[in-house]
Amino acid sequence: MLMEMGKAGLMVVDIQDKLVPAIHKGEQMSARVQWLISACTLLGTPVLFTEQYPKGLGHTRQALTALVEQPEIVEKMHFSAMAARCLPDHWQEYSQLIVCGMETHVCVLQTVMDLLNAGKEVFVVADATGSRTEENHQLGLARMRDAGAQIVSREMVVFELMHQSGTDTFKAISKQFLVGEQP
Repeated sequence: MLMEMGKAGLMVVDIQDKLVPAIHKGEQMSARVQWLISACTLLGTPVLFTEQYPKGLGHTRQALTALVEQPEIVEKMHFSAMAARCLPDHWQEYSQLIVCGMETHVCVLQTVMDLLNAGKEVFVVADATGSRTEENHQLGLARMRDAGAQIVSREMVVFELMHQSGTDTFKAISKQFLVGEQP
């Protein structure tokens, strides 16, 4: 089961201003999500942002939404974006969902479980998710893996979506994202 362009969309779950400081290594996690969004945007992968109760928790970090030409943002009160029925209809066409965000053991977990129940192939980006504690992060990843989600890294996402080297896209990605220090 490999990720494929045209079949996959990136869901960025609840990377909100008031939540990031509470997350274990939250700034590092946010920088990794920014890297992932930038690469996916260059690859033409659609991006959807969810916001948990933005009235109280603030909105998605502007540095993230600014990476997408016309950011698609949905608000929710349920922990799961699927339970909230807030996913736009056209997102149903993606058979593969790449999920990053926070918290790994709450909103990411519940969204992933519901996506799996809906028959989607789900890829959780371990190095672009986070929780308030490292223990909860690891427990959330383990539970999603046990339920059938694929646990992946940012580089796995990028290389699988590119599929091959030698293309202009590969050259652009290599130059911009794969050389030097990564967050």
